[in-house]
Order: sequence, then structure tokens, then C-alpha cells
Amino acid sequence: MNECILVVDDDVEIVGAIAITLEREGYRCLKAYDGLQALDLCLDPAVKLILIDVMMPRLDGLSALMRIRKKRNLPVIVLSAKSEDSDKILGLSMGADDYVTKPFNPQELLARVKSQLRRYTQLGDVHAQERAGVLVNGRLAYDPESRQLTADGEPVRLTATETKIVELLMHHPGRVFPAEEIYRRVWGEETAYACENTVMVHIRRIREKVELNPKEPDYIKVVWGIGYKMERHEP
Repeated sequence: MNECILVVDDDVEIVGAIAITLEREGYRCLKAYDGLQALDLCLDPAVKLILIDVMMPRLDGLSALMRIRKKRNLPVIVLSAKSEDSDKILGLSMGADDYVTKPFNPQELLARVKSQLRRYTQLGDVHAQERAGVLVNGRLAYDPESRQLTADGEPVRLTATETKIVELLMHHPGRVFPAEEIYRRVWGEETAYACENTVMVHIRRIREKVELNPKEPDYIKVVWGIGYKMERHEP
């Protein structure tokens, strides 16, 4: 492994704790405590990913992120105590690849780090996959011919019913499907009693297999009162 990760936060204890978590997994860490230090250290070609806090002295994380994007094209995960959707959208629109809210579970953070590194170092040419007929949506790729779903390049083991649901949603990213329509298309039957619960259970199982945090899914989302959709993500 041995990829080098730059950890940036003005809280020395947080930087130390993150570094310990990463180093236990075999990563190397560089440490910075404000945005200006991050700008200097990000130029090191060994750095393959950056974890950066938002609220910092001298230069805040989002301002540093914009400058980093002019120098390096590498994955950046923003860390912030702010959990409002508007804050997440702002961070992502300014060039972040992912957004983690404090306080965070170290294992979830580690999973997100691994996810971003796989996307940038192992998946290869995403556009070539698209030309070959593979449906690509962010971390997920579905091959209709082999009926195989992968997440971060790793195969996901789905049941036949789960595969049909994934295929339906992957073919129509952004479209909201009522539970009744999913049931009709996947099970091949007209709406049955309590079909909403049946669909909900299968959606939950799929989330547990593909989402980094199933309780806060990035991909298969519920639209309250309407149904479910596959959120659209850039490759």
C-alpha cells in the first residue's frame, strides 16, 4: 500500500488520531495545521490524497482547496463540523471529492479514503468502460451483459432480485421510482399487499452492500412520499 496521505487540521489531536488510523492500515502521512502549510506539502508528488478541515487559521480549507486544484488533480476529502446540505454542496462544488462530517467514525473515514484511492488508482479509464456498455455512476459500475455490479472496482455480491433493482436504478440515474413501480418491474407482478415494505427491505440490503455509510447513503436515496432513486454522481 504505502500511499502517502496529507492530513490537514488545526487541531493537533485530530491530526494525530487520523494519522494513527491511517498508519495502522499501512498508509504514510504528512501533517499540516493550516491551509498555507497544506499548499506547500501538496506539491510533494508522493501525496496521493488530502484530508482537509474547513475552519482553519491563516487560510481556510475551502480556499486552500481551490488553490490545490490549480496545482494537483488528486482526491480531496473535506472534514467539517458543519452538517447542513448547503455546506456539503459548497464543498463539493469547490472541488472536493467527498465530505465527512465531524465527529466521524474512524472506520467510515478509512473506508472513504480507500474508496477515493481505488477510484483514482485502480479503475483505469472510466470512459472506456462506458464505451464498452458498462453503466458508470461515481463509485459504482454495472455491466448489463454479465449482470455484475462493482463498487470501487470490487465485485458486489447481489441476489437476483437485488440485481434487478440495481439494474433498473442504474439505467435511470436521477429518476424517482415509486415502490409500486419497482415491484411491478422487478417482480413482474401487479402491485401486491405491502409491496412498499418488500421493496424497502431489498433497498436496505443493497445499501448495506454498496454504501460507505448505509445510514447516510450517497447513491440509493429515498424521496419521501414518492419512492427511490439512484443519485447521479460524476465518474
